[in-house]
Amino acid sequence: VQLQASGGGLVQAGGSLRLSCAASGSIGSFNLMGWYRQAPGNQRALVARLFSDGNTDYAQSVKGRFTISRDNAKNTVYLQMNSLKPEDTAVYYCYAVPTRFSSTSWGQGTQVTVSS
Repeated sequence: VQLQASGGGLVQAGGSLRLSCAASGSIGSFNLMGWYRQAPGNQRALVARLFSDGNTDYAQSVKGRFTISRDNAKNTVYLQMNSLKPEDTAVYYCYAVPTRFSSTSWGQGTQVTVSS
């Protein structure tokens, strides 16, 4: 599956952004989709993930501020980011694991910059 991430940009602290990850195929039965981020000098870290049963999982640092969701009709996963902080600045990557036996597919990354 091919993934296309978009929606990044420059925002002031306290602002909001919504990232989108459009898949090349149907995501309705996907086992797992989510977002990682990588800040300069840091390793890629999980931000949020959405399981096929609707359960979600968030990094502690974004709980209560970020929300992951998906629109199966549009084959798109979203990451709504509110109350953004400078430490949220990173390149955000979406990913998908279509089945338990699939390899992980990655999007190309979208830059999010939060100014103080």
